[in-house]
Amino acid sequence: MKRLLLLLAATWAVHAQALTPDEARAIAVGDSDARIEALNRAVAAPDDRTAAYLQALADDAVKTAGDRVFIVRDGQGTDPATGAPVDVPAEAEDVVSNNRMRGEIDTALAALKLFSPDVRRRAEAVQALQREADESKLPLLDKAYAAEQDAGIKEQLALVRAAALLGSSDKDKRLAAARLLAGSRSPATKTLLVERLREESEADVKAALQASLREVDAALAWGDRLGALFSGISLGSILLLVALGLAITYGLMGVINMAHGELMMIGAYATYVVQGLFRQYLPGAFDWYLVAAVPVAFATSALVGAVLERGVIRFLYGRPLETLLATWGISLVLMQLVRTLFGAQNVGVENPRWMSGGVAVLGNLQLPWNRIVIVGFAFAVLLGMAFMISRTRLGLFVRGVTQNRPIAACMGVNTARVDMYAFALGSGIAGLAGCALSQIGNVGPDLGQAYIVDSFMVVVLGGVGQLAGTVYAALGLGVLNKFLEGWAGAVLAKIAVLVFIVVFIQKRPQGLFAVRGRSAEA
Repeated sequence: MKRLLLLLAATWAVHAQALTPDEARAIAVGDSDARIEALNRAVAAPDDRTAAYLQALADDAVKTAGDRVFIVRDGQGTDPATGAPVDVPAEAEDVVSNNRMRGEIDTALAALKLFSPDVRRRAEAVQALQREADESKLPLLDKAYAAEQDAGIKEQLALVRAAALLGSSDKDKRLAAARLLAGSRSPATKTLLVERLREESEADVKAALQASLREVDAALAWGDRLGALFSGISLGSILLLVALGLAITYGLMGVINMAHGELMMIGAYATYVVQGLFRQYLPGAFDWYLVAAVPVAFATSALVGAVLERGVIRFLYGRPLETLLATWGISLVLMQLVRTLFGAQNVGVENPRWMSGGVAVLGNLQLPWNRIVIVGFAFAVLLGMAFMISRTRLGLFVRGVTQNRPIAACMGVNTARVDMYAFALGSGIAGLAGCALSQIGNVGPDLGQAYIVDSFMVVVLGGVGQLAGTVYAALGLGVLNKFLEGWAGAVLAKIAVLVFIVVFIQKRPQGLFAVRGRSAEA
């Protein structure tokens, strides 16, 4: 491989030569030494066919028959030298590469990408070489560093070069490399420093390695803290979405709705159905199916909620125990209905392309786009709900009926209709929560069971009927839970949060925000 890297560094400026059939066969067939020698010759002046052929070898998508070599993907054969479609003989055999050959192919692919015009491909190549940095790659790294125009990639190349120099036999080079790596923010650098520290015998180089390791650890610790904070905000936004609907049905109406999680599940399955319709009838607009799924999820869950309120719950107002039992039975019916329609297994809901991937903030911290979008969506729903409750006619009626039902009825308010609208609104918001949850996990009949207890805890902790309290409680519990998970583990973190809520409610039964009034009943 040293010869390969030197050839690459020395001849990259030469015009690319086309891959020949003989070269393709020599790379695929024979002993490892002969194949590696052929690989060195082919990549000394590569073309696009060479890169495509090496990628096919890495993917185990190459077959041989007699003197011919074929790239086979999805049952279709192509000639590696010309790219033309060809028929693959039935007797064609798979090309088998041992671990040594695979390593040579992967390194060659990474080396080819270092000089790609695509910035992203070059960044991927630097990351691949960073995991296997050694002194033999220095000629290639030096040439790539000299040619690189992107400041970020150039900085990463310098760190990869320093990592390669850590294995040098020259003490001064190792010392300089150890000091340079102190500025790295990559977990791979930490692993490299730890490994080199075990092998290093020179005291001053060892001291430099230890100092750099401390600095890298400190930088990575900030990434871990910010990651825990973001994870807590993400969990809090999910709890907020789930609890917002419950804040209406339980906080404002006093209905203990144990079927709230199943209404959320219905919103998730509505998203799954919309995804299927877009995939079948509008494949070109598939990336926008989620935009259409949001109102569908809201309307579906709201409709089911309105039917439940008119059919069952309106007869049970003021009877909390009977309401709890009735809605628990309804939750079982809804779960069985979904199992009958969609099956007992989980179904998959794909993220649109604009919600895939993430944004890198630090070396060890990447924020997923689906989580970022859900956080923004949760606060958008919160603002919409706050506006509706405080600024619209329906919100005025809901607040009036909640505070004093007899007087509201005397003023001409149709309290039965308001009850139905309010319950449908809370159910629709649960459907929006289900739509959001479908983007971060599987959708199944038991989806709502994982969140119903947490959502009740959020509403009770924040203060029954208090929207601001719901926000503070959801975000506070989310962040607290994630920080405790990093310290004590997931199970103990759940127990600690539950104990905290129990103690808090014992000391402050009205929650974070008490209802203002002239009496306890106001």
